Amino acid sequence: MSGIFGIILALIAIGLGMFLKGASLSALFNPAAYLIIFGGTAATIFVAFPFREIKKFPILLKIAMFEPKLPPKADQISILIKCAEIAKKEGLLALEEIAGNTTDPFFKKGLEMIIDGHDIEFIEEVLLDEVAAIDKRHKIGALIYTQAGTYAPTLGVLGAVIGLIASLGNLNDVDKLGHSISAAFIATMLGIFSGYMLWHPIANKLKRISKQEQELKLLIVEGLLAVYKGVSPSGLEKKLTVYLAPKDRIKFEKKLEEDTHEQTA
Repeated sequence: MSGIFGIILALIAIGLGMFLKGASLSALFNPAAYLIIFGGTAATIFVAFPFREIKKFPILLKIAMFEPKLPPKADQISILIKCAEIAKKEGLLALEEIAGNTTDPFFKKGLEMIIDGHDIEFIEEVLLDEVAAIDKRHKIGALIYTQAGTYAPTLGVLGAVIGLIASLGNLNDVDKLGHSISAAFIATMLGIFSGYMLWHPIANKLKRISKQEQELKLLIVEGLLAVYKGVSPSGLEKKLTVYLAPKDRIKFEKKLEEDTHEQTA
């Protein structure tokens, strides 16, 4: 939701700024400028990317605006510690119940490969290849918005040039000339606004979401490999809590101690 809040704040800032500068908000009603900027940006994207990638544009926009909630790292660490406890007491085959109950395809895949007895090198290679494939897909999605942010300001200049050419026909009418020049620069404003307040920020948001997802998956990979090697639950805790921020790490360790006291009581 922060994305929607940011866009609303940007619109208010531009509108209020124009008002304080004495510019008329009615100048924003310029269909030609919107067509040149947004239609032109769409055209450049179609030229630069294949349709199979462009059709993900609305899906990626939804992800950026309504950021998907990833499982907290602390919860994933707790599950992995539980896996280490089960594996140490009952063996790796006992992890089948957790594999059957998990809803995370990536975590489930890793557990199933461990249960099936694949080599640890093979498991690591498969899981890391999947993380790399996710990174590649996400970079392509973010690149669409990055390129849109690059093209839009330039199209704003093009819109301004077109507007100025049109204004040359009104050289004898000062009032019309002033209005035409004002309208010409609306395209420039829209190009800069859409490029640096919409497309580039959305691209950065997608990159950030991708990084968070990959960090969680790398945590899972490291945890699963440690479980396979027979690392103790306490050792796994020390190994994986480095992924947590210091404040979250203190909370996690405190919660773990409380759970341990409850089990022994």
